[in-house]
Amino acid sequence: MTDTLAVVRLAPGRHKRVKYGHPWAYSNEIAMDAAAKALPPGGVVRLEAASGEPLGIAHFNAHTLIAARVLTRGTSLEAAHAHVAARLRAALSLRERLYPGGFYRLIHAEADGLPGLIVDRYGEVVAVQANTVGMDRWLPEILAALDATVAPRAVVLRNDSPARTLEGLALEVRVAKGAVDAPVEVRENGARFLADIATGQKTGWFFDQRDNRAAVAALAAGARVLDLYSYAGGFAIAAARAGANSVVAVDRSEGALALAERSAALNDVTAKCRFVRAEVFAECERLAGTDERFDVVVADPPAFVKSRKDLEAGKRGYRKLTRLAARLVAPGGFLFVASCSHNVDRATFAEQVSHGLDDAGRVGRILRDSGAAPDHPVHPHLPESAYLKAQIVQLD
Repeated sequence: MTDTLAVVRLAPGRHKRVKYGHPWAYSNEIAMDAAAKALPPGGVVRLEAASGEPLGIAHFNAHTLIAARVLTRGTSLEAAHAHVAARLRAALSLRERLYPGGFYRLIHAEADGLPGLIVDRYGEVVAVQANTVGMDRWLPEILAALDATVAPRAVVLRNDSPARTLEGLALEVRVAKGAVDAPVEVRENGARFLADIATGQKTGWFFDQRDNRAAVAALAAGARVLDLYSYAGGFAIAAARAGANSVVAVDRSEGALALAERSAALNDVTAKCRFVRAEVFAECERLAGTDERFDVVVADPPAFVKSRKDLEAGKRGYRKLTRLAARLVAPGGFLFVASCSHNVDRATFAEQVSHGLDDAGRVGRILRDSGAAPDHPVHPHLPESAYLKAQIVQLD
């Protein structure tokens, strides 16, 4: 960080959202004069209203739509320097209250007061993702604060998110501390899993589905279970441990299925599990032509809508997936279907699920309408960041 704070002012009358708690100021709300445009991207600035009223300290990037991301409502340089460590300590206290034991999302960006930063904790190993240029510049402070707070044995920088390109940042994956030369163990809801935090999706594991996996597992005793887009086996193995009679896990990734098989062995459920490498839509069509039906079907796909231009195609994708999956549910059975697409809101997702059930000729009732686990909190002024949507539906 620098020794002084530059001042960035909002345009006249454009300060109220930030004043009353919103963590972002958009570029068209900033008095974007020559001095503001000349500031280095990602620098720490003092944000003020046009009147000079202090609004807080922010990371500033004149070249992006979200130009200022508020860090703290303090106004001193000391507040900026102390911010990372203070937020990490607060986040650690909350996570250990929610999920004691060291396996969780430790920092979830704006909701934890560190906009653009993701930190996932796997016991003694931590994965860090800096999605803004401000957080990227703060990585030395972040790593030092992690050492002081959780003292990880190893830290992997998973700076390969497409969000970084919007900030003009390069994509990279590297080990910043220690060594990570094998999958790491994840402990969740009493189960043991293996996650590839160096090359796996996101940071290697989806902690956001933790509570949904537990909810599905609670329905699995004595059941035949189909887990579509199984990835590393989170839903499949949880169901097997909960007493499912049989579990079929489908994914197109050979590497992910190999991890799932190893995790099945860790949990002594190998005999119950079958792992199938296939494209999900094609496999659903194949299964529909057989007599095989399942008591529980899980459909947890990757994001179908990665940008707004994909919205209509993505909506059709969720509708089709629901139709295909619902056809495979035995009467009285359960369908779990989810969307992690930021650009699909809850109402739109629910509508597509409903249409997909209609297309399949199935009726039923929604038993659970949920989102991400609470280690993925939502900033009160950013309801759109509640990206995960999920339903459990019992079908007649």
